[in-house]
Amino acid sequence: MKHPHRHRRRRLILPVAVTAAALTGAGLTMFATQDAARAATARQVEKLDRGVVSVHTGSGNLVSWRWLGTDPNDVSFNVYRAGTKVNSTPITGSTNYFHSGAPSHADYTVRAVVNGTEQGDSVHAVQFRTGYKDVPISPPPGGTTPDGVAYTYEANDASVGDLDGDGALDLVLKWQPTNAKDNSQSGYTGNTIVDGIKLDGTRLWRIDLGRNIRSGAHYTQFQVYDYDGDGKAEVAMKTADGTRDGTGAVIGSSSADHRNSGGYVLSGPEFLTMFNGQTGKAMQSVDYVPGRGTVSSWGDSYGNRVDRFLAGTAYLDGARPSLIMARGYYTRTVIAAWDWRNGSFTRRWTFDTTSSTNSGKGYDGQGNHSLSVADVDNDGKDEIVYGAMTVDDNGSGLWTTRLGHGDAGHVGDLNPSRAGLEYFKVSEDSSKPGSWMADARTGQILWQTASGSDNGRGVAADIHAGSPGAEAWSAADTTLRSATGASLGREPSSINFLSWWDGDPVRELLDGTRVDKYGTSGDTRLLTGSGVSSNNGTKATPVLSGDILGDWREEVVWRTSNNTALRIYSTPHETTSKITTLLHDTQYRTALAWQNTAYNQPPHPSFFLGNGMAAAPRPTVYTP
Repeated sequence: MKHPHRHRRRRLILPVAVTAAALTGAGLTMFATQDAARAATARQVEKLDRGVVSVHTGSGNLVSWRWLGTDPNDVSFNVYRAGTKVNSTPITGSTNYFHSGAPSHADYTVRAVVNGTEQGDSVHAVQFRTGYKDVPISPPPGGTTPDGVAYTYEANDASVGDLDGDGALDLVLKWQPTNAKDNSQSGYTGNTIVDGIKLDGTRLWRIDLGRNIRSGAHYTQFQVYDYDGDGKAEVAMKTADGTRDGTGAVIGSSSADHRNSGGYVLSGPEFLTMFNGQTGKAMQSVDYVPGRGTVSSWGDSYGNRVDRFLAGTAYLDGARPSLIMARGYYTRTVIAAWDWRNGSFTRRWTFDTTSSTNSGKGYDGQGNHSLSVADVDNDGKDEIVYGAMTVDDNGSGLWTTRLGHGDAGHVGDLNPSRAGLEYFKVSEDSSKPGSWMADARTGQILWQTASGSDNGRGVAADIHAGSPGAEAWSAADTTLRSATGASLGREPSSINFLSWWDGDPVRELLDGTRVDKYGTSGDTRLLTGSGVSSNNGTKATPVLSGDILGDWREEVVWRTSNNTALRIYSTPHETTSKITTLLHDTQYRTALAWQNTAYNQPPHPSFFLGNGMAAAPRPTVYTP
């Protein structure tokens, strides 16, 4: 069936100021489509600076910058080095410029040209003098667990947000002790530590989650986002007795120790805390929803499945972001949606697979080790794609395939020749299809691969220009597949992360500490990280990957092997494609927020970005 909104979603959207007194009186700059009736669907996004970067190569500097969602469609740009313009005519077809012959220390700014009038200078470019930029970090001191095991700290997952409201993204970094555990493993762990860090290495605060929050991939899912629209990002995490905020204040009891002899924390209070992103101060703590209740009701009695947490951020009302905090995916699943407004939490809804509304409908046991957030039904409001099931924006079940748990899922416009978004997922249950592609709106299976094994890895993205739309591949399958499931031959060399790295819109492969370009006879190495390590063991994921600086291409952040810096790489390749910063595509931006959740997955935008793509849509957004 032809989707009635298909072409509307793809058309170019012209951001124009809405002059309604009610909006300007609220202190907002509102941008909408030419159809004023759709102004109400504008989404709150970050008020970002130009994000200018200068990446040095042997022959000069690639200068790139953001085309903001609040810029006009026909904006052009001039590039200045130390106040002298270096381009001969305004740059209209891209948001990058290669300055040949310039030294690595050259200082650049960018000026937008709007309606023929040149605007003021941007921020100065962040310099990648050796192809990367180091952000200094300081590991917490190590320690010894009650059973005498010594541990130190490694930089683990990170997220981004404008913590202090200056228009530049800052980093929120989780430090993981070297004795972190999977939930299935007994033993004490060191505390989980979280830092707020500016790009120059200034540490804004350090939060110590304390002895009653166990360390590992499934315990601490932190969300960084501007939930209240004050122009500064907040930080949300599950906390417990003994958590120490960025000001040194303790949440709950500082002396309580709820760990059992196996190191598990199966008693004591559980909190959800919203921290001030600038100071690290705990602003409010409420009871975590859901509480653990009876441990065995989650699938086992020793503490594995009860403490499987997921988190995300979603525009449930279509305009402003809400916090998603969840528990459980092997049996019972509970998802709680929270609004943070005027300094306090309000629970918007709770989805519980054991409620009378949902019981027996096949929503139990469908969760992944991650989640996705997308407007799958094109009603302007986000849904939670929670493994093999999806929850609607109002907290009711939207669909379930009943195909069970898995490790990886990908939501996007994977097949641009059909209406709406698609969802590709792998399955852990050997009696279920190894992988499948579904209509993200209905859950209808479009194609699937054979069952017979625990299929632990899978990816979907346009990595091969020789086939339309995205390709999909997985660990248990032997072939690369087209958007319609047909065999395309040789699989890529990795089944992990993704990166738009070179100049074309076809995506590259990110795995471990390298970036490769797919080829039908073999992959080509484009980047090998220097002096860096990947995270999360065999998952081999970066600290963070996404469009965080420069134009729409994606940066990759790894930790240095000695954990003294976060090393950010930005592309040195010129592009002729002009695409709005992906930070203002809210499906992509919320994906950066949930990227740290459990088994990290790469972000996907709401539109098809790949070979033969239509003109990328402009987002309908406003900034605080």
